[in-house]
Amino acid sequence: MSEVITPIAENIKPALTAKDFVTDQEVRWCPGCGDYSILKQVQTILPQTGIPRENIVIISGIGCSSRFPYYMNTYGMHSIHGRATAVASGLKASRPELSIWIVTGDGDGLSIGGNHTIHLLRRNFNVNILLFNNQIYGLTKGQYSPTSEVHKVTKSTPTGSIDHPFNPMALALGADATFIARSMDRDPKHLQQMLLRANGHHGASFLEIYQNCNIFNDGAFEIFTEKSSKAAEILILEQGKPLVYGANKDKGIRLDGYKPQLVDLGAGFSEGDLWIHDETDFYKAQMLTRFFDDPSQPGHTPRPFGVFYANERPTYEDEMELQIKEVLATKGKGNLDKLLSGKETWTIE
Repeated sequence: MSEVITPIAENIKPALTAKDFVTDQEVRWCPGCGDYSILKQVQTILPQTGIPRENIVIISGIGCSSRFPYYMNTYGMHSIHGRATAVASGLKASRPELSIWIVTGDGDGLSIGGNHTIHLLRRNFNVNILLFNNQIYGLTKGQYSPTSEVHKVTKSTPTGSIDHPFNPMALALGADATFIARSMDRDPKHLQQMLLRANGHHGASFLEIYQNCNIFNDGAFEIFTEKSSKAAEILILEQGKPLVYGANKDKGIRLDGYKPQLVDLGAGFSEGDLWIHDETDFYKAQMLTRFFDDPSQPGHTPRPFGVFYANERPTYEDEMELQIKEVLATKGKGNLDKLLSGKETWTIE
């Protein structure tokens, strides 16, 4: 009896690892920059998505964060200032099967690119926006940005900024984003969770990442990252769980009508009295985006991290494909000459 040999399938590719997404390019960020951590977490989670490298595209604009495509062993484009969202929209419309990641910063994505950002969100392309927020212009050496706090002294505001800063979460929700979340460079595990959640969302995901610029704005988010203060200053949002925080999980947030109230657990209140997080509740998500108090002020609310809001509605590219199919089914192939000539034409004799 002859031995049966099972042939090895030639098309089966070995599972990818984080190293497969690392390029041979020299990483040219300042030593200690938070961008290193974000890069590491993206390279770590991408193998878990099961998406082939040839189907992944990283698109950036201009800024320190926008060097990202050079360091990712995928397809990518380093586009122009503020227009990464526009480039990504065109690519997604023409190649909807691709996994597209937009890497931008608070200056690139909310200043010159602010208009493109809000329109991508309302159109709901199925792409992932990673907004690195360091509250400063780092690449151009330390000017104030759209998210810099009031009275910020920088090279462009030597006597302090008088601008009211953007609240990125509130802005994204106001543009009808279907997924908004926040994480930080110094919490790798949480950041990985948020990256995977963003990738798994069918629609435009907006992930704000607090990122430390140790050269021009060092310690901007220190109160949320240092062991001595973070437990009292951050609120981790978990679906279906009460809003509890504090070093001993002894503080919570309840709703007094429509007004959030900070309470001490055990002082007449239990976890059963607290606000239960529901990331599909649009109205409560609006309240959470407004937990944006100055941490130096007494009685301030903790800053939320996690998924604020997640809901699905049809994506732009899905609606476009459906529209094309309907037109072809009812009218057949179009006539380009007729389309270009339009309905208002004149004959000159």
